[in-house]
Amino acid sequence: MNQYSLADAMTDKGNVTVPKLSESNMGFGVLGVFLGLLLEVSTHGPHGVPRTSWRHQDLDLMEFSEPGIFNYSTLLLSEKRDALYVGARDAIFELSKKNVTVRNNKVEWTVEDTLIQMCTLKGKSRERDCLNYIRVLQVVDDERLYVCGTHAFLPQCDYLNLADFSLKGQPEDGRGKCSFDPSQSFTTVMVDGELYSGTAYNFLGSEPIISRYSPHHSLLRTEYSTSWLNEPSFVFADVIREGSNKADGEDDKIYYFFTEVSVEYEFFGKLLIPRVARVCKGDLGGQRTLQKKWTSFLKAKLVCSMPELNFVFNVVHDVFILKRADWRDTVIYGVFTSQWGNVGLSAVCAYNMTAVEDVFSKGKYMQKVTVEQSHTKWVRYNGITPSPRPGTCINSLMRQQNISSSLHLPDKTLQFVKDHPLLEDPVLPISNGPRLIAKDVNYTQIVVERVRALNGNTYDIIFTGTDKGVLHKSVVFEGEVHIVEEIQLLKNSEPIKNLLLSSETHCLYAGSDSGVVQSPTAFCGRYPSCVDCVLARDPYCAWDHQTAACVNIFDARSHRLSRLIQSLDGDADKCPSGPGLPLKDYQRMTVKPGSSVELPCLVQSNLAQIMWKFNRSALTEASRFHLIGENGLLIYSVAPEDQGRYECWSVEWAPAAGKNFSRLLAGYVLTLDLPPRPPHQAGRVSHTLGSQEAASTHAAEGNGKADRAPLTSAYTPPSFTALVLFTSSPQTDSSLTPPLSNTIKYQPSTSAPRPDNGDPAAEYLQHNNSTALLFLFLLFFLLFLAAMAYNCYMQYLPAPCLRLRAALLGNHKSAHQPEYRACEAGLVEASATDRINMTEQPTQNDSQTIQSLRALRDTGYETEPEYANGQILSHSLGDESPSQQKPFDVDCESQSIQFADADEPYC
Repeated sequence: MNQYSLADAMTDKGNVTVPKLSESNMGFGVLGVFLGLLLEVSTHGPHGVPRTSWRHQDLDLMEFSEPGIFNYSTLLLSEKRDALYVGARDAIFELSKKNVTVRNNKVEWTVEDTLIQMCTLKGKSRERDCLNYIRVLQVVDDERLYVCGTHAFLPQCDYLNLADFSLKGQPEDGRGKCSFDPSQSFTTVMVDGELYSGTAYNFLGSEPIISRYSPHHSLLRTEYSTSWLNEPSFVFADVIREGSNKADGEDDKIYYFFTEVSVEYEFFGKLLIPRVARVCKGDLGGQRTLQKKWTSFLKAKLVCSMPELNFVFNVVHDVFILKRADWRDTVIYGVFTSQWGNVGLSAVCAYNMTAVEDVFSKGKYMQKVTVEQSHTKWVRYNGITPSPRPGTCINSLMRQQNISSSLHLPDKTLQFVKDHPLLEDPVLPISNGPRLIAKDVNYTQIVVERVRALNGNTYDIIFTGTDKGVLHKSVVFEGEVHIVEEIQLLKNSEPIKNLLLSSETHCLYAGSDSGVVQSPTAFCGRYPSCVDCVLARDPYCAWDHQTAACVNIFDARSHRLSRLIQSLDGDADKCPSGPGLPLKDYQRMTVKPGSSVELPCLVQSNLAQIMWKFNRSALTEASRFHLIGENGLLIYSVAPEDQGRYECWSVEWAPAAGKNFSRLLAGYVLTLDLPPRPPHQAGRVSHTLGSQEAASTHAAEGNGKADRAPLTSAYTPPSFTALVLFTSSPQTDSSLTPPLSNTIKYQPSTSAPRPDNGDPAAEYLQHNNSTALLFLFLLFFLLFLAAMAYNCYMQYLPAPCLRLRAALLGNHKSAHQPEYRACEAGLVEASATDRINMTEQPTQNDSQTIQSLRALRDTGYETEPEYANGQILSHSLGDESPSQQKPFDVDCESQSIQFADADEPYC
């Protein structure tokens, strides 16, 4: 369900169709639908990826700009004069069409100081708004251009003589021809010396009009009503000629494309709708009704949606009409986005001109009605349509009825046009869906060229400019869209405001705030191989097997076409099979053991997958010593098993051909840089360590390097050193030779295989990891026992440890520990004290003696066998006299605490 189907639940009331739903229910329903669509589209939307990306600095693009002049947004291409006319701020330029860096002419058109002051008094910026932005450049004849500028929010127009490139100097009022605001949207087209425009007619921009200015007729314009135009944003206008073989004698028509606020659909906010409007070239207005107003103005909605997701692109940004000799073969292309920009989707929809004409000539009208005494609604008109059909151009049938001009139309027809300018039937796109959908891209401009490939078929090449200065080039192959490449046209990330295409020079011209850029339509010469040229699927490009180069088919001479190879389905098997990269051409890289190395590999195709091979085995991300990145392979802490041959392969899937195509991009041979070794050290080191070649010479299968041995002593504890044996040159560094008592010896193995490269200088002797781990475990266990013994010896552990210490040492006590002697004395005296009869009341002297003995035996530790949580057992005395203190009570005044962990709470 989308916004174009919300009013499908209808009930007939006379000649109109009235919605059943109330406004509030419909508004909340539409809001829920759109929130769901936004979530679904952002999650499951398409992912159009350009195959090739070209950076601005990598291309030889032609650019033009002048210091102090900005806003090069108005472009006019003259094929006859081989010139590109550029309208900028306060200046007009004439550039060479073949090379825009060549400036042929320039004329300045500035604003007087008095007008600038008046503009600033209206609240506009003097530096930004109150200047003259050239917005209109149209060809009047072979000698003149019609130019208009904002002129400090007071639009003016003048004629530009091409002979001497000077302004006529007789400015005309530009209201209705050019916008007041330089940032306001507008469109113009010159048809047979008459200017057709869509813009705002007043300073505030609140009065939009579609008008015609003619030197032979009076001004013709739209009715000032929301039924005709409701806050429109104009993007494009052009004329469609009927041609000389028109059967019904109809007039030429001018089509306008814009986005406006919807009047027929109810929404919680302003719902935007893309429109196409039509007027007849020979329209003169009505005799009594619609005087000096369009009698042929009709408008319809353009539909550009994703049917599978029921999502609608409801904002049109630009339109290009691909004209043919017969107007029935004309195709209209438009770029659309969603009103809710956070979706991040842009679409290109195409419309047949016959479908547009069918809507205007046969479509149902809509009208305003009042429902339930609330407000006005737009509903389908089901009554009788007046004759002749309202909005129709004068044709042969009407001339037979003596209606040769719009001035002769009956008032009934004119009144109906005034009240029913909106058509209900939408203009549906070709195939009922977009030709192209791109994610995370905002398209702003579009041009299209039809190209005949070498297979005889014609293809539409779509060029779309973005708001980031990027150009996308896309091709439609039997319903499948292929984005050939993206080009960073502009240096800075700024919008492309205008885009023109020259079919003669096959060049693109992009205008922006900072300057003008000229670019070729294809970069065939940048594809280095036949496979790259064919997989690009560019109708402009083909591979010349004789010159071994990718060339543009329009630059190739006719006698060379027979030797060109082009396959637009991407079948690279048509390319001649050539020899692969020989081993002698592989890049040799020598690194030191334990260091890191990066193997570069650049791939042009964004659709290709990189595959690295090591000694003919594929590498994956599973290896912890290999890091496969976008620009190459990183090997860190290089070990002997890393030596060998590395190959970077590109694997690309061609959907149309149904095949995978692989090609070698880069090859490397990696070896280790081994330091020299004096010969007299070889015997001693070999006797000490032995050999362990087998562990270092096996090549990694896949990424099987999980058990790497450390290369130097920096990776092991101080008590253990891993030694490396170089059989060709022994190591003389004494730091790598530990004491013999800490050296783990290995028996040399004579049957161990060598590394893949067969270099005997790369043989290593490394300790087995399991032995190293066992040695570390024993070392830490011994350190733990030593720490326990030291703490027990220093009396840092409880009484059981002290007893164990006393039992182990016996009477061999050192003289420098008086604290322990005091502790032993306390233990001895405690034995005597325990034999005292606790049931008798002690004397004063006995109490003092017992207190002294208790003070002596207090070690600051609580032992469970003698006390229960620091309390005297059940046979303790009952009074609280000083002689009856608890065992751990200490007289802080008479005796100082000798231990740091004594029981502080008792003091």
